[in-house]
Amino acid sequence: MTTHPYTRYVAIGDSQTEGIGDGDEAIGYRGWADRLAELLAEGQPDLTYANLAVRGKVTADIKAEQLAPALALKPDLATVVAGMNDVLRPSFNADRVMADIEEMFARLTEAGAQVATVTYPDMGKLSPLTRRALPRVLDLNARLRAAADRHGVAVLDVFPHPVTTDPRLWSQDRIHASPLGHTRIAEGMAHTLGLPGHEDWYAPLPPLAPVPALRTLTADTRWAMGFLGPWLWRRLRGRSSGDGRTAKRPELTPWTARTADPAPEPHS
Repeated sequence: MTTHPYTRYVAIGDSQTEGIGDGDEAIGYRGWADRLAELLAEGQPDLTYANLAVRGKVTADIKAEQLAPALALKPDLATVVAGMNDVLRPSFNADRVMADIEEMFARLTEAGAQVATVTYPDMGKLSPLTRRALPRVLDLNARLRAAADRHGVAVLDVFPHPVTTDPRLWSQDRIHASPLGHTRIAEGMAHTLGLPGHEDWYAPLPPLAPVPALRTLTADTRWAMGFLGPWLWRRLRGRSSGDGRTAKRPELTPWTARTADPAPEPHS
């Protein structure tokens, strides 16, 4: 067991940080931030953890609704993951999004927290919805790295690693990580923060068997009906999946590992 200095971990962000894709509405959502807290607790039994993330939030919402509560908790470690919900909207403005993200970096680091963030993979390899967003993702990632460098923010850079677009790391909606994907993100964050034993977080999975074209077409059609349609309908109505929702873990409390099945083993 290796100790580390963190005792007050606060996570802010959107659905990925909330944990969508790793659990369900009945049992609750776990997610990479919960899994990171579990890893941190192994080296620091006194760890307390809060997760203020809410699904569907754009960066401006996260700054307006989560930054002040996060600062009030006086974290010594904070994760800030924001921007993908902005990237997928026609009104995306990179300057405005990055100004909000950089303000969160600045205020949390000035308050004494070690801040960590993550870049975004090429989601277009998984979802037609995000295929045209690659130039935006590349630009946002470059801006994230630059802002992180200015403020001493640790960066888990997932974009260069092919495994991060392996479909087994993603849930059926092709936008949120699967339990295995959330596990890999948590391990990558742990490695980025200097915790030993997680150096292989980006190791490739066993090769996938070839998928017949007809099966791929059928899967794409089901995805469009089951996920793309409802997503577009919410956008047209000006609604968000986070409307009326609050943070799942709004206060710093001692970490207690929940009873849950481990991440599934990869298969071909």
